[in-house]
Amino acid sequence: MQEFRRGTVRANNLTFEYLTAGDGPLALCMHGFPDSPYTYRYLLPALADAGFRAVAPFNRGYAPTELPIDRHHVHSSTMVADQIALHEALGGDERAVVLSHDWAALGTWGAAAKEPERWSRCAIVNIPPFAIFAENIVTYDQIKKSFYFWYFQMTNVVEQIVAADDFAFIDHIWADWSPGYDASEDLPLMKDCIRDPEHFRAALAYYWGQFDPKRFGTPEWAAEQADAWGADIPQPTLYLHGTDDGCHGMTQEQVDRVPSHCGPGSRSELIPGVGHFMHVQRPADVNKRIVEFVAG
Repeated sequence: MQEFRRGTVRANNLTFEYLTAGDGPLALCMHGFPDSPYTYRYLLPALADAGFRAVAPFNRGYAPTELPIDRHHVHSSTMVADQIALHEALGGDERAVVLSHDWAALGTWGAAAKEPERWSRCAIVNIPPFAIFAENIVTYDQIKKSFYFWYFQMTNVVEQIVAADDFAFIDHIWADWSPGYDASEDLPLMKDCIRDPEHFRAALAYYWGQFDPKRFGTPEWAAEQADAWGADIPQPTLYLHGTDDGCHGMTQEQVDRVPSHCGPGSRSELIPGVGHFMHVQRPADVNKRIVEFVAG
């Protein structure tokens, strides 16, 4: 695996560690669960070659980034605030672009709407705008895919069961979400971020913060989510989704509607034959789409 420069930055009252490549305008690359910034190992050099300073932080909760004080509740508003603060702390300007996947998409939908002057373009993979996400989350097919949202609420047992046998649960998640992909290079790097029990709790806190059964689906929960990441964004945005995504399903019609929630010049594509982790599953194709768009 290619070696990357490392750095640390203080943002939103937390010290983040990050991987970086290149010089130029900021290209902030944010990961989700169960993931690490190393899944951007193909995209970082491509962005650097295109004239960007590509930065992929270890997200809140993921070692070696500092543990947050609240390790049990990471709300969508916190993800939004992290991305805004990272732009500021990393010296981003109006030319900056943001690229996000999975949980990080929530942060980007919110950050791009709340402080649009920070980002010239966005590229978002696999999690649609809140309006479309909300359509899916109540369907039977998506409930089956999202079983772990609810399983993770079983706080008395989930840590031990998910961590058992070197986090074999995570191996199965990757296999279900990107069928046929050999994740043997990715999984050890991801697991190193959560081996410490406190870091693992902080990673689970995204689910404890959003999907508390006592609050999920209430008017208060819906209003909170809509306020954090429910607004349309003004930037030109590229949205990519895989037909084989075992995490969040999207129809062609839904993918086609994503640009209506984004700025002029936005595009969306449902890519055949790739799953949730498309940026490592088919990096050359995905890199080309992303780099051409954000450099455009």
